[in-house]
Amino acid sequence: MRVAVLGAGMMARAVVSDLVRAADVTEIRVADHDDRRLRALCRHTAGRRLLTRRLDLSDSAGVADFLEPCDVAVSCVPYFLNARLTRIAIATRTHFCDLGGNNDVVREQLSLHERARARGITVVPDCGLAPGLVGILAADGIGRLTQVDAVHLRVGGLPRNPKPPLGYGIVFSALGLINEYTEECEVLRNGRPALVEPLADVESLRFPAPFGRLEAFTTSGGSSTLPRTFHGRVRTLDYKTIRYPGHCERFRLLHDLGLLSDEPVEVDGRKVVPRLLLARLLEDRLGFETDDVVLLRVDVLGRKNGQARRIRYQLIDRADPRTGLTAMMRCTGFPAAVTGLMLGRGQALGKGVLPGEKALPAAQFIRELSSRGIDIRVTTRTA
Repeated sequence: MRVAVLGAGMMARAVVSDLVRAADVTEIRVADHDDRRLRALCRHTAGRRLLTRRLDLSDSAGVADFLEPCDVAVSCVPYFLNARLTRIAIATRTHFCDLGGNNDVVREQLSLHERARARGITVVPDCGLAPGLVGILAADGIGRLTQVDAVHLRVGGLPRNPKPPLGYGIVFSALGLINEYTEECEVLRNGRPALVEPLADVESLRFPAPFGRLEAFTTSGGSSTLPRTFHGRVRTLDYKTIRYPGHCERFRLLHDLGLLSDEPVEVDGRKVVPRLLLARLLEDRLGFETDDVVLLRVDVLGRKNGQARRIRYQLIDRADPRTGLTAMMRCTGFPAAVTGLMLGRGQALGKGVLPGEKALPAAQFIRELSSRGIDIRVTTRTA
């Protein structure tokens, strides 16, 4: 198959590093507007099957021409481009998946379901870590029970050692991080869909040493389509981001001061968007974290044939110094690459625009990640 990768940033590098190992991928075409990113990607991922093109991804005609010969496309660009890219992929009959992260964009993509199905392709939004992998694990756990009371999703990308002043280091786009901290969060409460505010409902949780006590709080995007998919089957479903203790309080202060807002503010006669300024400062002052860890825990609670059970999925993944891939790159890029490969191999469960929990066979997906060293531990506790 021929695979297109849109974008050449950190997550795209992880996607490409996985695709080059697939024997049935004959060509990988990578497009980005930045020559420096393309050159850097080629330095890290050499191979005769890798072709790069400088391309403005807002150029619809150029993107259509780029996708035309490809069987599948993996989008690693900011979420706000994905609805338009989905339309182009449908027009070129190219299977499509993306890293997503914004509920409004995903809803727009889902509205294109019939159009994609008529064209015989499958589109899977939100196919990274969270949203993405975490939702497929939730679906797997739900499928193992006859009655589901609660699903709790907890995920965090952290520096191995907390850094002042936020106990944090940038592990993916700062703008993407701010989006998660500002948009409303979709949950299920008492069996009904509900919206809750971000940076709230802080809880304490523990992971094995050396991490110990951590905190988790509500953020947007991670639950993606799960509250709608499992409405009527699950009573409680929520998603929270894991951080070192005190992080939420510090970011809540920035939020309350208006520094996460996208409304321009006039400063000395010039318009300044607080969110853009904060994103630049976060990236400049904190830098991108290379020695990071991804922590994931999905708890599915309910009953199997009348007996109470808790199914837990847990992952602790660290940066790989051998490949130079951070934990966040591995745990975001590898699920996206697996999704793209499964679409190209005809292993999706249907056509149209489908969330991952409906589009992909969970057990096979988990096996694919295990073969890449993403070690998800599954335990079941009975009461």
